[in-house]
Amino acid sequence: MKRRTLVQAFPIAALLPTGGWAAFAFAKGGNAPESDSPRTSSIVYELRIYHTYDGKLEDLLRRFREHTMAIFERHGMKNVAYWTPTDEPLKGKTLVYILAHASREAATANWAAFREDPEWKKVQAASEANGKLVEKVDSTFLELTDFSPRLA
Repeated sequence: MKRRTLVQAFPIAALLPTGGWAAFAFAKGGNAPESDSPRTSSIVYELRIYHTYDGKLEDLLRRFREHTMAIFERHGMKNVAYWTPTDEPLKGKTLVYILAHASREAATANWAAFREDPEWKKVQAASEANGKLVEKVDSTFLELTDFSPRLA
């Protein structure tokens, strides 16, 4: 399935928090954006789609559940939501998730710090002792629109 088709299948705007929520989340983590308005905020969301090797999705989910999410948070990446597709051809071999970053520049710095994190290196090596888990990663950066609805 093409990435564009997959991205269109997710009603992302309805699932993402508003700028106000994100501003609160970043302020709590010490990386407050310049504004909480969706149009003026520098907050960016990153849609990531991991395509796993056959039989490796459960190992990847375990790694995220037990380690990766906490390491993300430590490096300024806010976990927004995680999904696994329920329909073929992606069912059982795909993880879809969204992270929030204080800015696009922060995203670059966050990922660099994450990749160099000693705990991450150890976790990755241990989880891939029997082979790599992820075959391909798609990443798309998103900004909230001024008409994005607020979540209840």
